[in-house]
Amino acid sequence: MEKDKIKVLMIGPDRSVHGGISGLVNGYYHVGLDEKVNLKYIGTMKEGTKLKKLLVACFAYARFFLCVGRYDVVHVNVASDNSFWRKALFIKCAKRRGKKIVIHQHGGNIEEYYKKLDEKGKESVKSIFGMADVLLVLTDKLNDFFGTIVDKAKIRILPNGVSTQDVDVDVTEKDYTKILFLGRICRNKGMSELFAAMDEIHEKRPEITLYLGGIYEDDEYRSEVEKRSSYVKTLGWVMGTLKDEWLDKCGIMVLPSYFEGFPISVIEGMLHGCAVISTDVGGIPEAIEDGVSGILIKPKDVKGLKDAIESVAGDKEFAERLSRGGIKTAKEKFSLEKNLQKLVEIYRNLC
Repeated sequence: MEKDKIKVLMIGPDRSVHGGISGLVNGYYHVGLDEKVNLKYIGTMKEGTKLKKLLVACFAYARFFLCVGRYDVVHVNVASDNSFWRKALFIKCAKRRGKKIVIHQHGGNIEEYYKKLDEKGKESVKSIFGMADVLLVLTDKLNDFFGTIVDKAKIRILPNGVSTQDVDVDVTEKDYTKILFLGRICRNKGMSELFAAMDEIHEKRPEITLYLGGIYEDDEYRSEVEKRSSYVKTLGWVMGTLKDEWLDKCGIMVLPSYFEGFPISVIEGMLHGCAVISTDVGGIPEAIEDGVSGILIKPKDVKGLKDAIESVAGDKEFAERLSRGGIKTAKEKFSLEKNLQKLVEIYRNLC
């Protein structure tokens, strides 16, 4: 019965926000988290002006303060930088109200961010994370880091996942001259290196085309895309069935980021049979076995990126082998349905 379900109050960026946390939260709704528990979600951030973000955050805190007493578990999705300090207010409030707290850490650069803080800042970070009854991290690497600042017994590894329901791909139909990028179009995602690699590839293989599924975070890249309009196309932010269509159309996915946590787009690409080429940062090496389920390169390595794309586009047998390896890994290790079961069990153990 509804009244017997665990009551979970979850917070994070608004579900309309373009980003990985919102994508994961929407994924949990898609696979039925709100049917397994009595779930309320409060969005603490929306895209827009600083004033709009401030107003959204204040209104979210007011809603949280008024309803937190009715819930058993507070689940806080947090990244780093401003996201961390914003969510710290909610965590402190939940702690004062005696609630069980799950902190779900998503930030790809949290370790670097922590190391740059002064001693007072580091103690504050330790104190906030220490308020968690369970700290969810995405990777083994983050598990090792957080084990140095919080009680290791509180930490659980829960990698990002994608729904594997109703996805059936024939890799022999994939077009390995079509390359897909999903994410924010900005410097930290490796855009400069990707465009430089595409320039060289275009001279030899003009039919190879890059499709950018994302929004501009750095406006400087608008003109860079326009210069390459014959072989770099923008799709805008793609979601839902449209995103699935592009994942199925394209044979290669690229994500040459400088840093990441555990990007959902990599798992989505693998599941849909794309040969994924990405940098060996964050949790990506825990998803991709180099040469088996994708290709790993170093950040800011234009030649490595170019060579990787050419090796896939120029060898269909190799490309299909990577595609099959990616599908197998995604289904066996990163099923959101399996992660949902683990998450609900974590809630139950707290109550």
